[in-house]
Amino acid sequence: MKISAQEGYGLRILLTIALDDSEDGLTIAQISEMEDLSVSNVAKMLRLLRMNGFVQSTRGQSGGYLLATAPENILLSKVLAALGGRLFDESIESHTEVLDKLCTDSVDCSIRSLWRILQLSIDKVLTGLTLKDLIGPRDEFRQLVVERIYDSGHPMRSGCKDIILKNLEISNETN
Repeated sequence: MKISAQEGYGLRILLTIALDDSEDGLTIAQISEMEDLSVSNVAKMLRLLRMNGFVQSTRGQSGGYLLATAPENILLSKVLAALGGRLFDESIESHTEVLDKLCTDSVDCSIRSLWRILQLSIDKVLTGLTLKDLIGPRDEFRQLVVERIYDSGHPMRSGCKDIILKNLEISNETN
């Protein structure tokens, strides 16, 4: 599984705009240079981000792109859905048809179940994560994600969470 270039570029551009403190915003050319992306790719991503209400543009000599709302109001799940959609969406007929052909002899198709589980796991991690979370300290973001993954009453999950958080502390000390 891969995050598409469109999703990656779109998130990078959104982060770049969020981290900029100028009142006028950033131009396509500035973002292109800062992120080492082509002007056409930046323009395409900004169009998608603007059409989905994540950024706004101002025209003119001092025009540029700014966030349309505060970073804490921009959900990462919504951004990724706007940029590329979901990994597995049963409402899309082509996926369902392909999976049905692969699963003709079983009641509960293993492949479909796998995609559902993966999508539910991704949704669980992304639920409530905002652009502000990405902007904040890296350690806090990592901890937030690990807690989402291992949020369960099962003792083994709790132990895994503790081990991962401890490893993150150790890797930060060595960097």
